[in-house]
Amino acid sequence: MPKEIYKTSGINIFGKRIKSLIFSTDLAIIKNHNADGVIAVYPFTPQIAINQAIIEISSSPVFVGVGGGITTGQRSIDIAINAELNGAFGVVMNAPTPNELISEMKKRLDIPIIITIVSAKEDFESRIQAGASIFNVSGGNKTYEIVKTIRERHPLFPIIATGGPTAKDISNTIQAGANAITFTPPTTGDLFSEIMDNYRDKM
Repeated sequence: MPKEIYKTSGINIFGKRIKSLIFSTDLAIIKNHNADGVIAVYPFTPQIAINQAIIEISSSPVFVGVGGGITTGQRSIDIAINAELNGAFGVVMNAPTPNELISEMKKRLDIPIIITIVSAKEDFESRIQAGASIFNVSGGNKTYEIVKTIRERHPLFPIIATGGPTAKDISNTIQAGANAITFTPPTTGDLFSEIMDNYRDKM
């Protein structure tokens, strides 16, 4: 992980302080990293089998996606309950998730509900009242501004945020008030390409 990430205060979840989260569903990457946790969200219908595989292979806490956008309602709740029973440290819900679903899920889970925030225009207060435990800010180049806005209104509420592609972006996001940073690793293809180039140079 980029060393800048460890300047964050971290978020204490079940006795573990989480500062860095690797954003991946690649099992090889998930088995070979030094982040404090894994955030496994993907652009498909959430699958129990995928969540189970990631939780089983990971040596660090896993936070899994359970829908909230295309997949919603009772199906999201069922997937979230299964994730908790299999050892997930938290569930991540998409930005369109209705507050009613957060409230219903909160009644059934002991692990944190993490709601994704993509705009500074979001009604943060209603999300908190509904039962969200942590905000996951993913606003592209607006992430810094969104984090800053949340922090001004809610000085103590836990915030995870995407750090961006550079060390400066990560530092700026932390300065804005993020407690933990998600980092997108190189793909296995990119990493293997570097290794193969080294092999070729030695031939």
